[in-house]
Amino acid sequence: MSGAHGHALYVHARSPLHRLAPQVKVVSALVLLFAVISTPRQAFWAFAIYAAVLAALAAVSRVPIRFLLSRMLVAAPFVLLALLFPIVGSGPRVDVIGLSLSQAGLWDMWNLLAKSLLGLLTAIVLGATTEVADLLRGLSALRVPGLVTSILGFMVRYVDVIIGDLTRMRLALAARGHHPTSIRDWAPYGKAVGAMFIRTYERGERVYLAMESRGYSGRMPDSEAAEAGRREWLLGLVPAMLAWAVALTARMAT
Repeated sequence: MSGAHGHALYVHARSPLHRLAPQVKVVSALVLLFAVISTPRQAFWAFAIYAAVLAALAAVSRVPIRFLLSRMLVAAPFVLLALLFPIVGSGPRVDVIGLSLSQAGLWDMWNLLAKSLLGLLTAIVLGATTEVADLLRGLSALRVPGLVTSILGFMVRYVDVIIGDLTRMRLALAARGHHPTSIRDWAPYGKAVGAMFIRTYERGERVYLAMESRGYSGRMPDSEAAEAGRREWLLGLVPAMLAWAVALTARMAT
């Protein structure tokens, strides 16, 4: 897994978060996520603190606000889904700006939006400060099975290739006059995806044979992450521990 693989989530910068050991960042992010998930939905103040902590981490890591907002657009389907909860929900209803909305649906909407957006922001900050190769080394340092890290590494490296194939196929169809106006016109896309699947399988076979001819025996060469000292662990886990303190306080208060 040698060599860095740039990706759309990474921000090249020099910051304390960029220098932090990847295994520390992974553990801290997971602990923080579990704290957010376990927080009662009624504790609005707790979610505000989580947002402030993540905003501070983004500022420390020098991740541009525009970058964060553009990556947050991936949550648009979840936002649209959450907006339907108050409309289709059952139980007591309240009038909001002339609309009759379900109280339970409003709570469900808030719960989904708050936790999913905070989780997404956590993942974006982690990805913006950690190269893919470093992330894989961090997972290895955490004793994640080598087969899992190898699959993740191949997936990341070839997702760009697959997306490029899809883009070229779509442009080729458009160049031949295919401009779909309804779902009935999507049949050529199905055939294109089928052809792409076969090409991807054949490419994978060629890559495997090339690796095997170079001595690959089913195990990638070891590439260990730098050891993280006690001080680095303590500093790296401060945001996560703060989040858990907030979560426990919120749970006791409700």
